[in-house]
Amino acid sequence: MSFDDLIDRHGTFCSKWDMMEPIYGVPAQDGLAMWVADMDFRAPDHVLAKLREMTDHGVLGYVNYDKPYTDAIRWWMRNRHDWDVAPEAIFTTTGLVNGVGMCLDTFTQPGDGIVLFTPVYHAFAKVIRNAGRQVVECQMVNTDGRYEMDFAAYDAQMTGNERMVILCSPHNPGGRVWTREELRAVADFAKRHDLLLLSDEIHHDLVYPGHTHIPMPNAAPDIVDRLLMLTAPSKTFNIAGLHTGQVIIPDPELRGRFAKRMAALSLAPNSTGQMATLTAYSPEGAEWVDGLLAYLDENRRLFDSAIAAIPGLRSMPLEATYLAWVDFSGTGMDRAEFTERVEQQAKIAVNHGTSFGTGGESFLRFNLGTQRARIEEAIDRLNQAFGDLQ
Repeated sequence: MSFDDLIDRHGTFCSKWDMMEPIYGVPAQDGLAMWVADMDFRAPDHVLAKLREMTDHGVLGYVNYDKPYTDAIRWWMRNRHDWDVAPEAIFTTTGLVNGVGMCLDTFTQPGDGIVLFTPVYHAFAKVIRNAGRQVVECQMVNTDGRYEMDFAAYDAQMTGNERMVILCSPHNPGGRVWTREELRAVADFAKRHDLLLLSDEIHHDLVYPGHTHIPMPNAAPDIVDRLLMLTAPSKTFNIAGLHTGQVIIPDPELRGRFAKRMAALSLAPNSTGQMATLTAYSPEGAEWVDGLLAYLDENRRLFDSAIAAIPGLRSMPLEATYLAWVDFSGTGMDRAEFTERVEQQAKIAVNHGTSFGTGGESFLRFNLGTQRARIEEAIDRLNQAFGDLQ
């Protein structure tokens, strides 16, 4: 496929494009939607063909895809990430935010502290609070435009009420690919404070040249007795609307508890999501992802170069994901002013940094998972909106 093909998503009940005006005040007719973390590309042709085959058959009754589905997941993890997954370790949830909620529900109690390394994906804090748990923010250190963790400070923050730590790996919104040593340090932190470690690795396929994602069980095998892994094909293949993700639990005791809770709620995957997953996780899917990464890498290069040319703006170097994290602190503007320039002058809908927790106040997040023409248009608009700084 050509990733350059413009696709009009207006009027399709699309959250990203149809909701930017009511939420951000960015006009639908000429605004650019660069907020919700899905891409503007069609899913791979072979996935769409398989879904058409299902609907053309016409009978959408009960099915059992469990074996080919788990086989495909295991094949993908082994071939793309050098990670061996036992079939009995794989559970399917209605997307990964639901997976987080299920893990909180199964393994923690109301009032428990849940540790987040902030700024981080905004849905974590939302689901934690909705579950009646307490968000414990451990702010990361921004070292010359790159996030690092300060475990001496985090150790001092712990009160003993904490039950779980959630890691975003690769990191959203900062785009970090954590090193083996950093992952090892997170595992040691979890062990020191007797925390379950929930590792959200949804962006693990979207890693740029020069960087390698390491699954947590490979980085710290001794942590598997307290490890909960989250993976999904949704970001990789742009099928998030099918709400299909995996909670992978290596430890048999934790696995048994989770299975019991899933059974009590009678939760089971939908056939469309399973079929899309098992079709995507294939050699054809791998070839598509390689092409996607090359395209996103050029989007990243163009956008970062343009941001660097505007005085006072700085984009964190993206090692993974298609989500640019832009710091406006160098402009001397307050949050209201730089946000107004982006949303009302440039007419670009973006995620506000404050929603990602402490440390995000001077940032906005831009979604680069779109056609090159839209990236170039966004660059032109930002140059005009901040033209007085040139």
